[in-house]
Amino acid sequence: MKKQILTGLIFLALYGCVHSESISAETSHITADATTVKPVNEPLVVWSFTEEVKTMNDIWYAPGHPNVTVELTLIPTDEFESKLDSALASGEGAPDIIALEDIFVRKYIESGLLLDLSDIAAEVKNKELAYPIEVGSFGGKTYGLTWQATPGALFYRRSLAKKYLGTDDPAEVQKYVSSFDRFAETAALLKNKSEGMCVILPSTADIFIACKAARSNPWIVDGKLTIDPEMISYMEMAKTFKNEGYDGRAAQWTQRWFNGMKEKLKNDKGNNIEVFSYFLPTWGLHYVLKTNTPETTGDWAMVEGPAPYRWGGTWLAALKGTKNPEDAKDFIRYISSDYVLLGDWATSTGDVVSNTRVLKKVKDAFSEPFLNGQNHYAQFAEIAAKVNGKLSQASDKVIEDLFNEAVRAFANGEKNRDTAIEDFTRQVNAQLGL
Repeated sequence: MKKQILTGLIFLALYGCVHSESISAETSHITADATTVKPVNEPLVVWSFTEEVKTMNDIWYAPGHPNVTVELTLIPTDEFESKLDSALASGEGAPDIIALEDIFVRKYIESGLLLDLSDIAAEVKNKELAYPIEVGSFGGKTYGLTWQATPGALFYRRSLAKKYLGTDDPAEVQKYVSSFDRFAETAALLKNKSEGMCVILPSTADIFIACKAARSNPWIVDGKLTIDPEMISYMEMAKTFKNEGYDGRAAQWTQRWFNGMKEKLKNDKGNNIEVFSYFLPTWGLHYVLKTNTPETTGDWAMVEGPAPYRWGGTWLAALKGTKNPEDAKDFIRYISSDYVLLGDWATSTGDVVSNTRVLKKVKDAFSEPFLNGQNHYAQFAEIAAKVNGKLSQASDKVIEDLFNEAVRAFANGEKNRDTAIEDFTRQVNAQLGL
């Protein structure tokens, strides 16, 4: 699910007051560089699926780079890959710069078709969070960079925490979910104290994203499938939660799953059950929780949970065949790391940015009414610094779809664990040719 951003008119209204702050003063050299007269090059063709890139260009990049003409085309996310792949296959009509969504970013990072951005990464690495650069890197080189960070957290109902744990204080609640073992213990506690009417999650599958983030190794190591111990633990957890009734059995993104946010989730007997928490990222707070359950404003809080994880994001990359590599690099450098732009962006949108200097400057200025005044931005910034981006690989989706099939078969009692793992391994090897 992709978040939507404020309209350009709102940015324009906010930009005048934000830009005058000290962020601009600290980077006065950028203005001087931008006014240097250069010859006008060929138009820089940019393909994106998000309005964010267009807004950043129209309001920040374009005014300071009059010698560069940016032609930006917006393509729906579900059409983006096929259109780009067709252009690459035919050798005609391919853009210079592409926006890459998290679900397919590694496909192109590992493709060999992108321009090497390692020089830019080297320039900014001491000012940027580590994980976004790690996701955009392959084989010792960097091919994609981003302006944002999308760490995830565990969001819980304050009223339920008070009712069953005796406190809604995030620092205290975090102790109940600080590891996967503690999380499972708390699931049992909630069930027992509520007499089965409060579940810790709408679906056990929701915790998968945190479990895979806790791995020490990616799925493929030296050309071979590697099943990290955390994944085995997840299998066991899924079976326990299914057998013990610790979750609401509401598949993610279904109406039943959303109902759990509104106290309208029913069990198989038709009785309402309470859902204690949801795993969601930065955009999940603003565009999932807040939009779907405004009536519960003030009754939520967030904690890191059992493991720091990420979910979503957009990277920028340039194709090797671009006729204007220097302008392409400059555009990506500017959008992904310019201090003025990212400072203004963070302040006006609330988006968590990847620039650590900006994070440090703005993180303490936020207070979220939906979370009863808790500073979500500072919490997300802290989590983002712990995320491991080296686990991401192009084959993740194929492998994880097959793995979750194996987990469901094991949890439902259709296969024992060894058989489920053997079948999963065979399927992965067959599909990926390992």
